[in-house]
Amino acid sequence: MQERDWARYSRQIVFAGLGEAGQRRLMESRVVIAGCGALGSFQAMALARAGVGYLRLVDRDYVEWSNLPRQWLFEENDAEEGLPKAIAAARHLARVNSRVRVEPAVADLTPENAAELLGGVHLILDGTDNFETRYLINDFAVREGLPWIYGAAVASYGLTMPVIPGRTACLKCVYPGPPSGAQPTCETAGVLNAITAAVAALQTGDALKILAGKASEVTPRITTVDVWAGQVRQIAQPPPVPDCPTCGRRRFVHLEEKRRSAVTLCGRNAVQVHERSGPLDLEELRQRLAPLGEVRGNEFALRFSTDAYELTIFADGRAIIKGTGDPGLARSLYARYVGT
Repeated sequence: MQERDWARYSRQIVFAGLGEAGQRRLMESRVVIAGCGALGSFQAMALARAGVGYLRLVDRDYVEWSNLPRQWLFEENDAEEGLPKAIAAARHLARVNSRVRVEPAVADLTPENAAELLGGVHLILDGTDNFETRYLINDFAVREGLPWIYGAAVASYGLTMPVIPGRTACLKCVYPGPPSGAQPTCETAGVLNAITAAVAALQTGDALKILAGKASEVTPRITTVDVWAGQVRQIAQPPPVPDCPTCGRRRFVHLEEKRRSAVTLCGRNAVQVHERSGPLDLEELRQRLAPLGEVRGNEFALRFSTDAYELTIFADGRAIIKGTGDPGLARSLYARYVGT
């Protein structure tokens, strides 16, 4: 270990649970953070500061003003520019710790790209906001024997749970199906930055144990926290279910599904559309759209406003269309302004 690394990480090295050997392992570790919102941005910042050697940041979205109170790596100029979250996060992390390699991936995590975006690492951290993506992560992690750490937060309440294949229950064991009925979202119930920080910190704590070679010290339990009520509750994580379709029968149905061309985004009055198989020439598109409405953009995405709708169009052909929750209308707007 170089002298400046020792100086930088000295307070971690003298911590008995980590030590120099554990710090070395952190510096050689590779992590995927799936989702760079409130949870993922905290996780990325904490792991970069801790010296984790490689971080791959996967996120499909862009920075908005409503993100700034709780999403820890973003600033006003990121929202003003409408930067993709993965890009903005990577730029900030480069200033936090230049010795950490950060790979941003502006992409929607799907069965088709799961191996590319989730593979080649030691751990996956969940910063997503929907069960569809979490089940996909769970399928991949169980299939590949990769530990991952589930987390969620809304309003003042959140929870986290580690998944260590072969040792703990997987997500499908605990939640055979997504919660039924209308569920609170950040849009309808709000969210406090204190709960996202608390949940992400607990996730990061388990991540550090696993990466430092202390996975046996991760307690299999479900932790729930309510920062407004001041309550913390922990219950034992159930053992793996022998007949679980994922970790018991090893049927990875979420990896076998076909990507949907339009997905309603939770609590956003927005739909993500992805009907193209190839990238877009954003400059050519900007010129086509300029006579039709307001166009702003950067090298990663264009933001086009017309009537009651706003289309954020990414270089990979995806678009997030705000102003409607109707996938059919969103596809129609995409076809009208972008093409198919």
